[in-house]
Amino acid sequence: MPSSPMPVSTLESDAIRAVSPALARYADQTVRDDLWKRPQLSTRDRSIVTVAILIARNQPDDLPAYLDIALDHGVTPAEISEIITHLAFYAGWSNAMGAIRATREVFARRGVDPAHLPPASPPLNPINEESEAQRVAAVAKTVGPVAPGLESFTTMPLFRDLWLRPGLSPRDRSLVTVSALVANGQSAQIPYHLNKAMDNGLTAEQAGEVLTQAAFYAGWPNAFSAVPVVAAVLGKRAK
Repeated sequence: MPSSPMPVSTLESDAIRAVSPALARYADQTVRDDLWKRPQLSTRDRSIVTVAILIARNQPDDLPAYLDIALDHGVTPAEISEIITHLAFYAGWSNAMGAIRATREVFARRGVDPAHLPPASPPLNPINEESEAQRVAAVAKTVGPVAPGLESFTTMPLFRDLWLRPGLSPRDRSLVTVSALVANGQSAQIPYHLNKAMDNGLTAEQAGEVLTQAAFYAGWPNAFSAVPVVAAVLGKRAK
């Protein structure tokens, strides 16, 4: 664990206080000393959720501070590399490129070079062919008649390549995806991916805490908009 206080922004507390003393108080007392210490998610998981939100919302200014938190709490450079790659598909290419610029500076400062990062084309994890066949059929029915190109790219490279890359565990890859969907208000896409996340090991308590973390880093409206969708998924799985 780092010995220095956990930063809550690239800005120093004094800089925040010079403009908004109240915000500085919330940053110190509510975000750093309360939210980040809640046991429902590990600090590593909170780091993954927060980094995913900042990338998904194209907010690179604070990204270096939270990348340092992530690295200090067990997220590896290889996993950060995969998070950025994954979010190119789930939050857009330009958002990923913005994250590349911010992350490159952090990696350079920490002595991380390409030898520490996943290869471009590693051996892939095995796929659940039964589950994939169901996904293919659903996409063919709903997307194929409207956008056949999108249907094709959803199979390859999305589900038969990106999702099978071994540099990020299936559970963490799902955590990144759900965090990004909540952050960008993409509630219609949450049920499929939250179910996938829970199949991959995310618990109901952790799913709820993702919304709590997202409220601070993506805003209360996005978190509240996701609540009924998450509740419906959890309710169905509890039956």
